Amino acid sequence: MLHTASKLIAAVTLLAVVTPAQALTIFACEPEWAALSRQLAPEAKVFSATHVYQDPHYIEARPSLIAKLARADIAICSGASLEEGWMPALQKRASNRKVADGAVGMLYLSEHVETIEKHEKEFFSTEHVHPEGNPHFHLDPERIQQLAPVISNRLQQIDPDNKESYQQALEAWQVRWQENLVRWKAMAEPLKGMPVVVQHTSFSYLLNWADIKVVADLEPNPGVPPTMSHLQSLVSTVEQQRPQFVISNWYQNDKGARWLSEQTGMAHANLPATVDLKGEVSDLTKLFDHLLQQLTVQK
Repeated sequence: MLHTASKLIAAVTLLAVVTPAQALTIFACEPEWAALSRQLAPEAKVFSATHVYQDPHYIEARPSLIAKLARADIAICSGASLEEGWMPALQKRASNRKVADGAVGMLYLSEHVETIEKHEKEFFSTEHVHPEGNPHFHLDPERIQQLAPVISNRLQQIDPDNKESYQQALEAWQVRWQENLVRWKAMAEPLKGMPVVVQHTSFSYLLNWADIKVVADLEPNPGVPPTMSHLQSLVSTVEQQRPQFVISNWYQNDKGARWLSEQTGMAHANLPATVDLKGEVSDLTKLFDHLLQQLTVQK
């Protein structure tokens, strides 16, 4: 009897030794943070609530998303009101204290980075008018460099037993990112001062970083679809300023951009505004490579 008990205790002890620790579950509001989390926490289970073909302002609080958030150890979101139309509903229905506002597991990255294009809400307000600033700061590689340690430090707070692993992953990422920054700056050098027309402010951070000049926006106001009268008024601007191309992103209706391109002969660049987790532009390095290559080709 004692012999049997001893074997049972030994088996349980061995199981405890060989069974790996439970991996963190990360709920990313946007694909860019899912992609970055996968590099900073390779062992974690990472889920993105949105994808490259979705406007992250408009997401339905579906049961599948509620279930994912309910099981999350940490939620990583852009903030700056980008998710205000759907994240509060998810948090309420998921009833997960780990990712409630104010909890260590709820990370709004806009609180840790300087934003641009702060707007006061006026009569034409839409979900695209952000008093806290433009939330698409993931398209500035230097801001990404600032935010990677923020994410890593938060992961270390939540999962201190694996602190060393997170630190090693961050250090390796930083070396690679710095090398890429040097290369991207060289790629962006010929683009300085180049005039462009945009559709919405999705790429503002990238254009600012590359010192590309925005001469017009297809949207008469933030988040308001292009009207024919506004598009027609831009024809003279294009003729005077001679921009290289008009930029839209994959989740937008680019009918207005294509019309202006056809009317003026200006090139149209339809670009991904975030990573495509299931496609060729599957991480942030590939995204910046693709964007800068496309802008260079258009030039």
